[in-house]
Amino acid sequence: MKTALTIAGSDSSGGAGIQADLKAMTLNGVFAMSAITALTAQNTTGVTDIMDVSPEFLKSQLDAVFTDIYPDAIKIGMVSDKDLIIAIAEKLEEYQAKNIVLDPVMVATSGSKLLKDDAIDTLKEKLIPLADLITPNIPEAEILTNMQIKNEIDMEVAAEKMANELGVSVLVKGGHSINDANDVLFEIDSLNITWINGERIKNENTHGTGCTLSSAIAANLAKDKSLEESVRNAKKYLEGALNDGLDLGKGRGPMNHAFDIKEAYKI
Repeated sequence: MKTALTIAGSDSSGGAGIQADLKAMTLNGVFAMSAITALTAQNTTGVTDIMDVSPEFLKSQLDAVFTDIYPDAIKIGMVSDKDLIIAIAEKLEEYQAKNIVLDPVMVATSGSKLLKDDAIDTLKEKLIPLADLITPNIPEAEILTNMQIKNEIDMEVAAEKMANELGVSVLVKGGHSINDANDVLFEIDSLNITWINGERIKNENTHGTGCTLSSAIAANLAKDKSLEESVRNAKKYLEGALNDGLDLGKGRGPMNHAFDIKEAYKI
């Protein structure tokens, strides 16, 4: 069985973070493992507190995983502290990690800021260059490129700019009033720009969509799918989870990651 590791923060409400990652990886057919970067007090209405783990403890988690069950792919999510970013980069280089998908989590769906200002440069200098793919949304892409993104042409320009400056393939995710469901993929090896079109789904419950998509991509890469196929498969999975129409919580609720096996847990 193929394996995948998520390196991310914990979401106490279960809709995003490592909880979403583990669900998405499992439902995409791989054995899922985790290394926790932070604990959050969080629900569908926002993040009320964050407690980072120490760099030493994060390194211990990564050592434990890599020396026993080597991951076929890795997803990196919320890392709010520059020392933790450096710790992850050191361990990924030490163990020659492969199939790395980095979701540059800077702002939560609720609007809460999740990345410290002094960590952004460290992320760009130390960690992003080790990734095979980064998956920024529009606000994150604007931060990483220092440009405004107002339309689909801007999305293409931003994707190519990030790829060239950071040396990594880029998936700029649509939405945020630009387009509802279409993402643009720039592959650094081939220099190809591909639009990955998606289904427009009327669902306000989008907590954890970014976590879920990047984890599903990593799971597909672990199964030796191409980058484009991995993105397409992951996007199809995300659409299924959104289409299920789960409605929990008082804010932007989570999706049903297990939408395809609902019969298994009917009461």
